[in-house]
Amino acid sequence: MTSDELIRSSQLVLVEFYATWCSHCKAMEPVVQQIEEILADKCKVQQLDVDLNKEVCDSENISGTPTFILYKDGREVWRQSGEMPGRELLEAVEQNF
Repeated sequence: MTSDELIRSSQLVLVEFYATWCSHCKAMEPVVQQIEEILADKCKVQQLDVDLNKEVCDSENISGTPTFILYKDGREVWRQSGEMPGRELLEAVEQNF
């Protein structure tokens, strides 16, 4: 499944748009991995490198990293950019089950 197909799927999907050179993205990496483990059966978690996925980033209007977007039924239901506490990110996802 391509990134675009995943975003457009009916499944709940959390996408982190990140960059390998971004210190804030590196700080969020263990948080994102933990959330993926916690929500494994309820939500798909996808990480997209902005440098390797320019077309998707352009279509989703990504202007900074990390940017988190939650998609439900193929449409954006939540967006946040920058570092954030893991609890805040988890709560944002859980509010959309």
